[in-house]
Amino acid sequence: MIPYLTVTDVRALPGDSAFLLDDSKTSVLYDTGFGFTGFVVAENIKKILGGRKLDYIFLTHSHYDHALGSAYILRHFPDAKVVAGEYAANIFTRPGAKAVMRDLDGRFAAKNGVTEYEFLGDELRVDIAVKDGDIVKAGDMTFEAIALPGHTKCSFGFYLKEKKLLLSCETIGIYSGTEVITPSFLVGVDMALNSIRKLKSYDIERMIAPHYGLVSEKETAFFLDNIEPSAKEAVAFFVDRLTKNISREDIIEEYSRIYCRFESGDIYPRDAMVLNTSIMIDLVEKEVLKR
Repeated sequence: MIPYLTVTDVRALPGDSAFLLDDSKTSVLYDTGFGFTGFVVAENIKKILGGRKLDYIFLTHSHYDHALGSAYILRHFPDAKVVAGEYAANIFTRPGAKAVMRDLDGRFAAKNGVTEYEFLGDELRVDIAVKDGDIVKAGDMTFEAIALPGHTKCSFGFYLKEKKLLLSCETIGIYSGTEVITPSFLVGVDMALNSIRKLKSYDIERMIAPHYGLVSEKETAFFLDNIEPSAKEAVAFFVDRLTKNISREDIIEEYSRIYCRFESGDIYPRDAMVLNTSIMIDLVEKEVLKR
């Protein structure tokens, strides 16, 4: 049993996604945020750990706002072991994927006043490539890797049984501290719903949500009870608007008002939200409406 575990927000700015778990002996960074904020996140980690090393980096998926910061953090903590899905490890080797990361990261950097910085996408790596059900021992902490495809094919959650704690991923929805759960299925509607149902077999009392942080027991229970209905409602929302031939721009704007109850960029970058919603529209049109 782990008697002591802290979860610290080490993000450089609110739209980042980087949280540090520490049981005083072993440290695990859950996601790493953007590339342009990576060095700042590394400095924040140093302040928390003092002279101790960072032991592990767990990546939920390969998107730039979750994984790209790892290349920068590894410059400061080169011995940290990066844990991610096998599919993510493959994506990190693709020049096209890294070009997309460079573009999206650079755009959001510019919106935050950063116009020049070194792109370290070629230094992305995975040291421990996991499959569904694999166990990762991090000191006294034992994590089960849970494949949760739907947001991406490479999406994973990590379950710390000793604490009944889930390190969540965006496949099951984005939490922003309100009663609105933002669905984010980008590669498969049924795939995402199956991943959501998969979590029902786990005894989860708390979770750490991407872009948000540690969620209370009460809010975690609410989230787990409502993620499937929220996803189904979002699918129905898209089907209704598409069958009425409402424009893509209007659908995205209305979806943002209903499902994204947060200031753009505070929890989730607006550029990413618009891009993801557009992809979801395409997916529902193809998978549900069959056209």
